[in-house]
Amino acid sequence: MNFSDLLSGSFQQGLGTSAIVYCLAAIGLNIHFGYTGLLNFGQAAFMAVGGYTMAMLVVQWDVSLWLAMLVGLVLAALLALLLGIPTLRLRADYLAIVTIAAAEIVRQLYGSIALKKYFGAQDGLTSFSADFRALNPFSGPVDLGFVSWSKDDAWVVLAGWTTIALCCVLVWLLMRSPWGRVLKSIREDEDAVRSLGKNVYAYKMQALMIGGMIGALAGFFTALKSAAMNPTFVATDVTFFAYTVLLIGGAARVLGPVVGAVIFWFLLTFLDLFLSAATDDEGSVLIPEAIMTNQQASLMRFIVMGLALMLLMIFRPQGIFGDRRELAIDGR
Repeated sequence: MNFSDLLSGSFQQGLGTSAIVYCLAAIGLNIHFGYTGLLNFGQAAFMAVGGYTMAMLVVQWDVSLWLAMLVGLVLAALLALLLGIPTLRLRADYLAIVTIAAAEIVRQLYGSIALKKYFGAQDGLTSFSADFRALNPFSGPVDLGFVSWSKDDAWVVLAGWTTIALCCVLVWLLMRSPWGRVLKSIREDEDAVRSLGKNVYAYKMQALMIGGMIGALAGFFTALKSAAMNPTFVATDVTFFAYTVLLIGGAARVLGPVVGAVIFWFLLTFLDLFLSAATDDEGSVLIPEAIMTNQQASLMRFIVMGLALMLLMIFRPQGIFGDRRELAIDGR
């Protein structure tokens, strides 16, 4: 077993395109859940709207990629408005129910045979990333020693982490502003905020829209990293993985989603590579077949990660860098 290869592969995923997608999705959830206390279980819906709008406008209507992205952001904000109008005046669990249902409805809609002409059904959409790749500053593969990416992946990684940095700066500025302080107050006690004359409903709606638009950014990179957009890319478990990323790094912390995404994908990949190597019949078997076979190795990583997340929530529910006082789940 070559541990240098294990670490290299793990770092490549921890800093790679998948980590970027989940980091952006978690940044949006951080505004919803971490700072405002909104239980949005449908972040995948905002990702789907962003990614599919961008891909469909470019492929079907020959619209500029950048204009298509702008339209995707606007439609994500409109989706947040549509979901928020009937739910944000009610208890938090109503938003959770509506958003998780909306995510599945949107996914089924984009995968529908009846709309295959526009969205490609289960085959999805391709051939929309030419404008993005035309700006690629790399002429060949990028090798940093401990990680390496192809030319196209390196460009997605550079653009993705730059976007994450800009989003983190935006969140930092927003949460240091009076607007951000009102959001935190709503999370703690919205009745007290309402008694001070603040329009709690409007603040919640604004937070839902901003977080949804950042979710649409995650949808853009979901499509660009694969040069394709498919309903399976925005399944329901995407939202729960994004929550895992947020909880690992720490909710209500600007860099929490960044740290959580890197750690989550590093550990998930390391466990997969380690368990696969430890049960490989062609090498030195560290784990006997009576305990686990090579075919079970890729599934075992989710069991281990699930147990680790359970222990994290028991002993440090605020995450690695979070503050326990800012994670009042029971009070929502």
